[in-house]
Amino acid sequence: MEEVNRHTVAVLVDNESGVLARVIGLFSGRGYNIESLTVAEVDAGEKLSRITIVTSGTAMIIEQIKNQLRRLVPVHKVHDLTIEGPHVARELALVKVTATGDKRVESLRIADIFRARAIDSTNESFVFEVVGATEKVDAFIKLMEPLGLADVSRTGVVAIARGPNPI
Repeated sequence: MEEVNRHTVAVLVDNESGVLARVIGLFSGRGYNIESLTVAEVDAGEKLSRITIVTSGTAMIIEQIKNQLRRLVPVHKVHDLTIEGPHVARELALVKVTATGDKRVESLRIADIFRARAIDSTNESFVFEVVGATEKVDAFIKLMEPLGLADVSRTGVVAIARGPNPI
């Protein structure tokens, strides 16, 4: 049985209405899962946006996904950052913890270890901002569960190739 791996794919597309729906339709129509999805305009002059998709599959499925993305009309470039060389990937999460007493102190201590910032505070809660690799964000959230985890909002993965080459 072939190994299933997680891949981060960056797609440069025209920044126009309906493009994201077409990309998502490609995934849903073929039963591919999107683990994370972020979209942002990257060049206003050229009217281009970058869609960063994290998905999982065998090598054959990932190749099919990339080939099908390349066939979509508004797609300019498709890069599998996972295999094309070094890249940087980060995710941001806002994590609300409701706690008092020792649990409140412990949540601050753990936040310090993870370099999370308390960006809001009341007498009963904190909202922490944590940035890093998905695994780091997951670990922080898991540690906050027994301390009073109340809510989580995540951005999804953003990624970029290292070095001088674009995308």
